[in-house]
Parts: sequence; C-alpha cells; structure tokens
Amino acid sequence: MTILEKIIAFKKTEIAKIKAEVSVKKLVESPNFGRTVFSLKKSLLEVGSSGIIAEFKRQSPSKGIINDTSTIADVTNGFLNANVAAQSILTDTSFFGGSMADLMEARVINQQKPILRKDFIVDGFQIIEAKAIGADVILLIASCLTAVELKNYGQLAVDLGLEVLYEIHTQEDLDKISDLDNKIIGINNRNLNTFEVDLENSIRLADQIPETCVKISESGISDPKIITGLKEFGFQGFLIGESFMKTENPGEACQEFISQLK
Repeated sequence: MTILEKIIAFKKTEIAKIKAEVSVKKLVESPNFGRTVFSLKKSLLEVGSSGIIAEFKRQSPSKGIINDTSTIADVTNGFLNANVAAQSILTDTSFFGGSMADLMEARVINQQKPILRKDFIVDGFQIIEAKAIGADVILLIASCLTAVELKNYGQLAVDLGLEVLYEIHTQEDLDKISDLDNKIIGINNRNLNTFEVDLENSIRLADQIPETCVKISESGISDPKIITGLKEFGFQGFLIGESFMKTENPGEACQEFISQLK
C-alpha cells in the first residue's frame, strides 16, 4: 500500500465517523456558510499579483516535522504582509498535523485573500464542511478520484459558490477531468505515491492544458528564478509551502521571496 492509498483509506473511515456526528444542517447553519467567497482565479490574474499561494504546513509523511513552532496567526499575518495571492491551509490531522481549526483561525485574520482548503477530498460532505469553516477554494486530487467523482464534486463546489483547484500529476489525471475550459488546474511536481519531486513535470504537462485555464505549479519551488521560468510556460500561480515553513519565520521568508520576483 502506497502512502497515498493509506491516506485515502484512513480518510474515508475518518469522514464516515464525522458524518455520523455532524449533520449537514449544522454545517449549513454555521456563520461562515453565507459569506461571500474570495476568488482565487481573480486574485491570481490581477495586475501585479505575486501569483504565490503560500501554504501553512506543520509536517508531511515524507519530511516529518517541518515546523511545529510557528503559529497560524503569525504565519497568516506574515503571508498577508508579504502580499501573497492566496493562502493554502492543510486541514488533515493524521498525516499533516493540520486541522479545520487552523483554517477557521486564519479566516478570522485573513479577510482579504482566498483560502484554499488543502485536504484529501473523498466525500461531498467535506466540500460542505469546507464552506462552513470559511474556505474559498477546495482541492480535488485527480489521482484519488474517478472521473465521475471529479465531475460531481466539482459541480457541488460550484453550486456552493466555491472554486476548485483540480490537481494533476500525469496525463492520465488530466484526461479524467471533463470540460477543462476555464478551470483552475494545478500540476503537482511531487509524485504522491513516491513523494519524489520533479519540477520538469509542470513543464511537460503545461501545453496539454487549454489557455482558458489558470495554471498553477505546485511543490518543489524554492527559488524565485524557478517562477520566472515557469511563467514562460503560462503558469500564473505557484503553490509554495515547505520552502517558507521550514524557516524560523515563514512570513518573512515569503516576503523576501516575493520581493525578488521580477
């Protein structure tokens, strides 16, 4: 069993337990459910946008503990001061040390930029949950879902007023997504089965994605020069977590990085 298969199996069990305890009605009645969502697409395409989606990540299955001292409040404020295009927050507890409380706390502070709920979505319930905790965007990982699930979950998100970041790693993943037109597509340079990173992956798949899409490169971006190169292949968004989080002050590291972008 790969790490990804292990995560997905665990996630399905975890969601079944949560669904038994929390009703959809309760989620829909939560204060955040009625708020107006911030658009990731708009934020990335704005004139002068940094294009950076900065991630709050405490740990990962491949790296272990990355940062267990920086608080969500400090990092959120730091990212906002750095003028990120958006914020990404891992809400998986068992494998990434995150929580829904992290996202909710960030939402109270962050009232101007989109927040991506980064998790392994395997059930429509999690999409309703994402809206309830204050997320603007959800992640749908093509390698974890069938073509039908991608379509249905994507539609549910849109119906709820959320945006969707469709994550792919291979051509097969891309082929699962129906009607690519105008979608936000993220190419993950990290193989989720082996957790190895290959930046060339974004470049290999870039021309397979229609120009109407917003293209995001994810994982392994540690140098502003990489972003300059990726922009030549049509990328408008860049998801960066580890590079900032492994420093003592992620907000400052992010600010320094963005200041070097041409």
